[in-house]
Amino acid sequence: MSIQSAVPLPARKSLRTQLWASIALIVALLTASFVFLFYELDIRKHDYLILNLAGQLRVATRSLLEDSRRASLHKDSSGDLRAYGDSVRNQAVLIDRIVHSFRDRKLDPELLGKTEPIYCTWDAQSRSQMDVTADDWESYRGELAPALEKEPSPSALALTAQRVSDKGDLMAVSADHLALAFQSMMEAKLNLIRLFQSISGVGVILLLLGIGIAAQRRVLRPLEQAVAGFARVARGDMGHQVPVLADNEIGRLSIAFNTLSERLNLLFRLTDRINQGNTLDHTLGFVLEAFREFFPVDWVGVFFAIPERDDVVLERMTGLNIPGLREGDTFNQTDKVFSEAVRNSKPNLIADIGKLAADTEITGPGSRLFQAGISSMAVVPLLEADKIKGLMVFAAREQQAYTSEDMDFLGNITAQVGHVLDKTVIVEGLVVAALQGLAKLAESRDPETGDHLVRMSLYSAIVAETLGHDSRYQKTIDAAYVRNLQQFAPMHDIGKVGIADSILLKPGRLDPEERAEMERHPVIGGLALRRCEAQMNVLGHSIFAIGIEIAECHHEKFDGSGYPAGLAGDAIPLSARIVAVADVFDALTSKRPYKDAWSVERALATIVADAGTHFDPDVVAAMQRALPKIMDVYERLKHV
Repeated sequence: MSIQSAVPLPARKSLRTQLWASIALIVALLTASFVFLFYELDIRKHDYLILNLAGQLRVATRSLLEDSRRASLHKDSSGDLRAYGDSVRNQAVLIDRIVHSFRDRKLDPELLGKTEPIYCTWDAQSRSQMDVTADDWESYRGELAPALEKEPSPSALALTAQRVSDKGDLMAVSADHLALAFQSMMEAKLNLIRLFQSISGVGVILLLLGIGIAAQRRVLRPLEQAVAGFARVARGDMGHQVPVLADNEIGRLSIAFNTLSERLNLLFRLTDRINQGNTLDHTLGFVLEAFREFFPVDWVGVFFAIPERDDVVLERMTGLNIPGLREGDTFNQTDKVFSEAVRNSKPNLIADIGKLAADTEITGPGSRLFQAGISSMAVVPLLEADKIKGLMVFAAREQQAYTSEDMDFLGNITAQVGHVLDKTVIVEGLVVAALQGLAKLAESRDPETGDHLVRMSLYSAIVAETLGHDSRYQKTIDAAYVRNLQQFAPMHDIGKVGIADSILLKPGRLDPEERAEMERHPVIGGLALRRCEAQMNVLGHSIFAIGIEIAECHHEKFDGSGYPAGLAGDAIPLSARIVAVADVFDALTSKRPYKDAWSVERALATIVADAGTHFDPDVVAAMQRALPKIMDVYERLKHV
C-alpha cells in the first residue's frame, strides 16, 4: 500500500474548511436574525401608523355619532344644524379616506404626513374585518347623504342627525372591531419576532455546543492521542499506532505519525534482522517482505559496481522470476535503467517502463523486467564516500507504484541497508572460502586430479537451473538453491578426510572390509557438517543444510541399492540426486591415474542407461537438455 499521508484531503473534510464553515454559519444565522429583527422593527413603525389611523377612525365615528345625537336634540336651532353639517362633512371625508386606504392596503400619505404612500399587508382576520367595516361604512354613508349635499337645508341636516342617531353605534362598534383586529395582528407579529429571537438564540447555542463537541471529538481528543503517541515512541515503543479519529488535518497528522512510527519500527526491525543475516538472500528476502507493507514490491535486485570499470554485476535478486536475467549478469552503468541514478547519485523513479520502452529502445535488465510484466522501478544508488558502490532496484508490476515520498524513504533506508549488505557479502564470501578450503582439503587426499570440484559444481548448477524450469520443481529450485548447490557440491566427499590413507590411496581394488570403510565417508562428512550446522543454529543461522544432504546422500541410488542408508526415489534429497549425476559424469569424462577419460557420448550413454536405477530420470533428462552449456564448461576445463 502506498503512503497515506501523501493523499490530499477533500475540501469538505479539511479542518480549516470546517472551521470557516462553522464561523460562516454562525455569522449567517446572526445576520439573518438581525436583518429580520431590523426589518420587523421597521415594519412596526408602519403598524403604529396603522393603529393611529384605526384610532382616528374610532374617534371620527364616535364624534359623528355624538354630534348627530346633539343635533337631533337641537334640530330647531339653525346655527347648531349648520355647525353639525360642517362636522358631518369633515368627519365623513376623514372616515372615507381612512376606510378606503385600509381597504386598498395603501395608506394615504396625507393622512400620515408622509410624502409616499405606505403599502400594507393584513392577516386573514384583519382582511375579513376590513371588508365588514367597509360595508358598514357604505351603509352608514348612505344615511349621511342629505347632509353631504352642497347646501343642505336645515331639514336635511335634521333628518341626517335623526338617521345617524337611529343607527346608533353600529359604525363605532365596527371601527372598534377593526382596531382590535389590527391590534391582534400586531401582537401576533410581535410574538413571531419573539419566537424567531428565541429560536435564533437556541440555534446559536446549539450550534456552539455542536462545534464544541465536534472540536472535542475531532480536534482535542485526536491531539491528545497524538501527543500520547509521540510520548510512547519517544520512550522507545517503536511501531505504536495512534487511532485515526478524524478525517481532517488531525487525521492526516495521525496517519503521518503512524507512517513515521511504522517506518521507524521497520528500520529497527530491518537493521536488527539484516545484522543477523548471514547471506544476501536472507537480507533481500526480509527487505522484500518488509517493504511490501508500504508499497508494491515484486522484485528486488542488488547490483555491485565492478572496480575500474563502468559496469555493474547482478549480485543477487529475489521475488518475481525474471526469464533471461541471471545472477552474475553484467550491465553497463549507462544502461537506461541505471544512468539517471548513477549520474545524479540520487534515487531515480521509472514510473512506467512501457512508456520508456516506447520513447527509446531499452536493453539490459530493463527490457527483461518489462517483458516479465514489471511496470514501475525505483533505482537507488548505494554510496560509499560519495562513490557508487552498487545499486538496489525495487520493481513492481503496478504502474505508478512509487511516489516521491516512497523514493525519499527508499533513499534513506537503503543507505542503512547498504552498509549491512557489505557485511553479509563478506560473511558469505568467508563461508564460501571456508567451504572451498575444506573441499580442497578432502581433494588433496584423493588421487583424483584436475579441476574436478570446479567442473562438477558447475555441472550441478547447470543441471539444477535447467531442472528448475520444470513445473514440478519451480517451487523448490530458485536462484538461491542453484547458488547454494554450486557452493556445496564440492563438499560431497568431505568425509574422505576421515578415511585412512591405506584405504584411500590404495592403488588396487579394495577388499570387502576396506570397501565398507570407504563407504563410511558419506556418514563421516555428514557428521562433520552437522556439527558445523549445530554451531550455526545456536547463533540463529542455517548454512550447511544443503551441504549435509549432498555429503550424506550423493552415493544413494534411485532404486535404493546405494549407500549408506539405502534411500530410494524422492527419499533421496534432490540436491544429492543432482550432484550424483554431475559427479559421475565428470569422473567418467576425466582422466584418472587408473583410467583414461571417456568420451562425452559414451559417458552420457552410460548415465542414460542407468536412469531409473542409479540416477533420477528427471535429473538425467535435465542434463541432456542442458548439454550445450555443460559442453562449454567441459571444453574450457576438461581433463583428458
